[in-house]
Amino acid sequence: MSNKLVVYFSYTNHTKMIAEDIKKSLQCDILELKPVKPYSNDYDKVVDEEQNNESSKKTREIEKIDVDLSNYSEIILGTPVWWYTIAPVVRTFLKENDLSGKRIIPFATNAGWLGRTFKEIEELCPNSVIEKEMNIVFTQDYKENQLVTSPDEIDKWVKEL
Repeated sequence: MSNKLVVYFSYTNHTKMIAEDIKKSLQCDILELKPVKPYSNDYDKVVDEEQNNESSKKTREIEKIDVDLSNYSEIILGTPVWWYTIAPVVRTFLKENDLSGKRIIPFATNAGWLGRTFKEIEELCPNSVIEKEMNIVFTQDYKENQLVTSPDEIDKWVKEL
């Protein structure tokens, strides 16, 4: 068993695509975070519901995770950026699970507005080592899977993990 675990939430599948590539490259375990009540498929409706995410620090109830986190020393944490910070599902995971003493390697998928994403992860995991953050930018049209960040840059980052 690998001591690395990829944990991620994805709405438009951008974060999922990167998480699955990391899993394949590192041959490690993976955990997809899922909200108990799924988000609407209507992107504009989700925007209306979640647009004050940065200031409100919303959480969203998540499905019970079926992984023993104590088996892992490294968590590679993937989140889409929602209004300049982590998605509510990821916030819930970090608030509900003690990751003290673990090495957390966050990556964020976004359309160019990283904001406080990595800072909030640091704040929610004060007893963890947060390092090797990776900002992965896609085009602004969320329906396209067009990377702005170079795939070579992402591959280089993954190899350094």
